Amino acid sequence: MNIYLLQVINGIGIGMLYFLLAVGLSIVFGLLRFVNFAHGAFYLIGAYFCYQMTRWGMSFWLALVVVPLVVGAIGWATEKLVLRHVYASDHEFHILVTVGLALAVQELVILQWGPLGDSVAVPDALQGVVMWGSFIYPKYRLFVIGFTSVLAVLLWWVLEGTRLGSAVRAGSESTEMVSLLGINVLRIFSLVFGLGAATAALAGVLASPIRGAEPFMGIEALAVAFVVVVVGGLGSFSGALLGGLMIGIVQSVMSTLWPEGARLMIYVAMAAVLLLRPHGLLGRKE
Repeated sequence: MNIYLLQVINGIGIGMLYFLLAVGLSIVFGLLRFVNFAHGAFYLIGAYFCYQMTRWGMSFWLALVVVPLVVGAIGWATEKLVLRHVYASDHEFHILVTVGLALAVQELVILQWGPLGDSVAVPDALQGVVMWGSFIYPKYRLFVIGFTSVLAVLLWWVLEGTRLGSAVRAGSESTEMVSLLGINVLRIFSLVFGLGAATAALAGVLASPIRGAEPFMGIEALAVAFVVVVVGGLGSFSGALLGGLMIGIVQSVMSTLWPEGARLMIYVAMAAVLLLRPHGLLGRKE
């Protein structure tokens, strides 16, 4: 099989993880106009909670369900107890608070699990490779592509076909208008923030058998998530999906063409998009 075609497929898998990681960040910004620098911490917690559950002898499949729910609840509580009280403050204060939360979570992880990374085993059912003629590919990575694709459709339906989604889309245009319609805007804020934390944690669970769990993965994830959101367009669900796929494919293909510069090319791709479309691929002017 052509090595570049294989890398494109790898990039799709990586890109779908980037989408899960970035979509919550994008939606939270679109609704709250709040840039959450603690978003990578939910990805970090998701990976380590998955590691801890498998270490206790629980199945990866149980972690795949339980961890996003638990981390989503943590995100919901964080929004209600901490972040809600700083929305009216300057953006600089938003940055200070969320960066502080991220660093606190990182240090707690180091205290609990140590400064070195830990590996998470691929579930037994997904070990090995799939062989279709000349096509040879790991089962787990194919599962990630399929599973995240289904999740993308589900999230699209939630945002486009439910009352919550209508409120979120309306709130991204005008929170005052939504309030006048009798909708509890603060409750919508909490639910959206919790959903963003849950999707980031789910990305952490899915990524842990591929890259393991290590204390500094949240910082790396946050940087990539911001790149994806900027490339796709702030506040855009479709933009997060398109941006995630684009960045994932660029990184994967460049890891073959120029391994030392694969990470750099992510930012080169972002710069190229911004030169052509300053508001991102699917972003809109304010």
